[in-house]
Amino acid sequence: MIKEQTLEQELIVAKKKSAKPMLWVSMISMVMFFAGLTSAYVISMKRDDWVSFDLPNAFHISTFLIVASSIALFLSQRFLKQDKRQLSLILVVVTLILGIGFIWQQYVGFEQLKSVGLYFTGKDSTVSTSFIIGITFMHVLHLLAGIIVLFVVIYNHFKYKYKPNDMLGFELGAIFWHFVDILWIYLFFFFYFIK
Repeated sequence: MIKEQTLEQELIVAKKKSAKPMLWVSMISMVMFFAGLTSAYVISMKRDDWVSFDLPNAFHISTFLIVASSIALFLSQRFLKQDKRQLSLILVVVTLILGIGFIWQQYVGFEQLKSVGLYFTGKDSTVSTSFIIGITFMHVLHLLAGIIVLFVVIYNHFKYKYKPNDMLGFELGAIFWHFVDILWIYLFFFFYFIK
């Protein structure tokens, strides 16, 4: 019995040693991708046809939603460590709902841009609008991956796969979600201050 527990603990440690570094490497590549896009944005600002405009209100709302989702997920993880499973599960579901709300507000923001004559493509599009919508859309795609991760976390939560001493899948999902949150905050302030 003791040998089985020791072997199980060694497997958990081995999983942690390989899974987290792989996640960090993928997140570093995403940082490089968005750094390249925002660098191209800054360089393109020198163009004669550059148009400055304020961010749509929906982007402000979506920023609030994604920060709130990260707080909910952080609290969920804490409650799971305390073996308060029901409260933890509720907060993961709240995180999912807030994430979906974020995506909806991004769509509303795109529509707000269209309503003032700022388009992603076509004869009425501008370089600045194309950049903002393109970069934001790429972030939304990464957030959709995060939504899928949350569904997996919720499913595993229902199946009692997470324990206070074995939360690897939950931890990986939380790290990715918080990363996507921080990435949006960076993009939001980048667009807000660099026009």
